[in-house]
Order: sequence, then structure tokens, then C-alpha cells
Amino acid sequence: MAAPPIEPVDGAYLTPRGRRIAADAVSWVATRSGGPGGQHANTSDTAVTVSIEVARTGLPEVVRARIAGALGEVVTASSARSRSQWRNRQLAWQTAMDRLDEAAMPPAPPRARTRPSRGAREERLRDKRVVGERKRGRQRPATDD
Repeated sequence: MAAPPIEPVDGAYLTPRGRRIAADAVSWVATRSGGPGGQHANTSDTAVTVSIEVARTGLPEVVRARIAGALGEVVTASSARSRSQWRNRQLAWQTAMDRLDEAAMPPAPPRARTRPSRGAREERLRDKRVVGERKRGRQRPATDD
């Protein structure tokens, strides 16, 4: 799936599932990344962290409560996988949006209990008899004196 746009449109960001996040709820921080890269990694702020304050997102109260319960009051995502800050921004943003959308989903309704049909019960018992007969056929014959 393509990464969602990182730039706000009309003062809001859109998640992949179409939820609008207020632009003032999102903050970005670029820091120096660790690991390989030599002088480039030592002098460039390529690691990116995105933070989203749930209370300021502008989402409905029910959705905000669901997200805060699952992820906390601030949703953060970081990336330092790439040597490019632009790519790390995309990766961090995609991770944050995926977490946000997943946490905002309503819980699945409880499963309605069902009973096996009469035919299914009969088939299960028939299969049990077949297996039992097969196992009895493997036994040593009884020694009758």
C-alpha cells in the first residue's frame, strides 16, 4: 500500500482509513541516527520520530478513548532505517498511521454461540466408529482355548 501523504491538507492529515488528524496534534523530531554510515551518520539528522497527541487529534471522543486505551495519550513512531531523512519520515509516518488506525477500530462483536447440526453430530459419531473399528482391527486376535 502506498504511504499516506505526510503534508497536511486543509489543516489535517488523513489516515489510510480516512480519519482526519488535526495538524497541530502532530510533531516531528529529527535526530542523529546510530549505526553504520560513517561521517554521513555522524553529521546528519536522519532519524525521525513522529508524535501524535491523541487529545488534540479532533477525532470523536469514543475513538480518542479507544486509541488512548490501546496506545496511550501520545502515539509515537520512529525510524532510522534509511540514510535519508525524507524516507525515514515516510516510514515513521506509515507506522504511526497503521497503529492509529488499528487502535481506532471498534472491537469485534462477541461471537454468537452455535450448536452443531444434527447431520454434523451424526457424521462425527460415524467417523469415531470408523476409527475405533480400524484400531480394533490392528489388535492381536484373542486366544480362545
